[in-house]
Amino acid sequence: MSEQVQERVVVEIPIFLSVRQLAELMDISPIVVIKELMNAGVMAHINQQIDYETGAIVAEELGFDPREETPALDEAFAEGGPTLLWERLYADEDPAKLKARPPVVTILGHVDHGKTSLLDAIRDTEVQAGEAGGITQHIGAYQIDYDGRVITCLDTPGHEAFTAMRARGAHTTDIAVLVVAADDGVMPQTVEAINHARAAQVPIIVALNKMDLDRAQTERVKQELADRGLVPDDWGGTTLCVPVSARTKMGLDDLLEAVVLVADSTEIVANPDRTAVGSVLEGRLERTLGATATLLVQNGTLRTGDVVVTGLVSGRVRRMLTPSKQSIEEAGPSTPVMILGLSGVPEAGRMFQVVADTRTGRAMVAMREDELAARSVAPTRAFTLDDFSSRIQAGQTKELNLIVKTDVQGSIEPIVGSLEGLGDEDLKVNLIHAAAGNITESDVNLAIASRAIIVGFQVRPDTAGRRHAETGGVDIRTYDVIYKLVDEVDKALKGLLEPVYRDVVIGEAEILATFNIPRVGAIAGCRIRTGVARRNARARVLRRGEQLYDGHVASLKRFDQDVREVRSGFECGMGLVDFRNFEVGDIIQLYVKELEEAE
Repeated sequence: MSEQVQERVVVEIPIFLSVRQLAELMDISPIVVIKELMNAGVMAHINQQIDYETGAIVAEELGFDPREETPALDEAFAEGGPTLLWERLYADEDPAKLKARPPVVTILGHVDHGKTSLLDAIRDTEVQAGEAGGITQHIGAYQIDYDGRVITCLDTPGHEAFTAMRARGAHTTDIAVLVVAADDGVMPQTVEAINHARAAQVPIIVALNKMDLDRAQTERVKQELADRGLVPDDWGGTTLCVPVSARTKMGLDDLLEAVVLVADSTEIVANPDRTAVGSVLEGRLERTLGATATLLVQNGTLRTGDVVVTGLVSGRVRRMLTPSKQSIEEAGPSTPVMILGLSGVPEAGRMFQVVADTRTGRAMVAMREDELAARSVAPTRAFTLDDFSSRIQAGQTKELNLIVKTDVQGSIEPIVGSLEGLGDEDLKVNLIHAAAGNITESDVNLAIASRAIIVGFQVRPDTAGRRHAETGGVDIRTYDVIYKLVDEVDKALKGLLEPVYRDVVIGEAEILATFNIPRVGAIAGCRIRTGVARRNARARVLRRGEQLYDGHVASLKRFDQDVREVRSGFECGMGLVDFRNFEVGDIIQLYVKELEEAE
């Protein structure tokens, strides 16, 4: 008997269920449940949906120990929030189930070196050849059939979009094709594309475009590539350099053959028999179809009827469409496909995953919304130079990833040379990217994707870059003296760097009234005199000029609503952590701690 009682004490309740389901979970009559709901002030019939909190109250009143049922969430989603770490997509796969899949290729390069023309030429060649399968063109991606081998090409705007997807966890590309104009050579955007591809750790194939022009200078361009670590294969290096012409379609077969060769040498595989995971290439709202998403399946097989979760969007796949709007029933690894049936428009660059059912999908979205709300209250935690210094002391890291931006090209060499001379074989600086110009959003995306710190010499972040760094938690250090820059990086490598912070007052509030709320404590009714009050700010309480308290804001309300901030001239209720002794007339000074910018 005691064991039976013990089994009935704990009851797991889903986040949503009907009154009938709650009664079945507790093995009692629904009438008893309805009566308890009425006692709690809830009028509900037997098939009405109630939430976990309501069900827990009823269960507790009836002598049970209510616990919230936890759906079987994927570990990577649970730990990573809205993104899924790409490294985990294949982590638990049985090697015996892995099969070769089509390679996914992204074409990168300088803005006017012929990326789009090359893509169009490959499409036209396939259409004219009339091969079986032809082209499956789609928004953001298409597939071609070359000599019986399928190749998936991502039609991205360039390396910035390529890195932005990586910054969100979506490692979509197996091979990068770097387009370099033979008459122009390596340009600044070419160098950026090289560094972005290297940071993604994908093999690079060089397409020497515009070879039909008389002014093409193949050997000079190859030398420029070799100077940047891409030594051509015919010079004894490992980088395949293929001469092509998008205009005359010369060398296109050689380029596709090079892609297949590299794919075969890198063992590009997936498990088609598992549930699908992959990346969102694009999301849009179409007038006749509603919310649509273009997905790249990267592992597993996606089927009509599967439940998909991506970011804060979920839904059952009602249809999968080809470009001609014909339905298909399944899409295997490396296949781009447009789906219908999601609850909203997903964000490009997010990972997607198939889950067991719609309830699990909704639970995952709810969990992420809660995490997002929590992160909006707490300040974004940046990976800073000071953090790196601490991790060096703890023996947790051996390499510092840096992105260097300078005012002029001539400043790069002395700075890079000095930084590369720091550390030793066991502890060193890894330069992800170095270029002249202001710190941009593209630099921040690269820093997020590479977990790097940005250092600037006589440059500042532009508006978009600064805003993106704040939301993405990227540490940007700017300097006006080279030795100061090098000295701080050296100290970080040696674990000696100490952070220096300053207090920045953001607002002041005057207490007009005090309240004591049961189970909450003392609350100050305030009017914001200057600036702004924020829920994640620190606070000092001043009484006739004397400081009584220095701590954190615990709560901030307008009427009965929790708010993130209240601006000057408005009234609010404010609670402080571990402080109750409010008096009318006290001043609450709101401030934040900011890292001192290097000089």
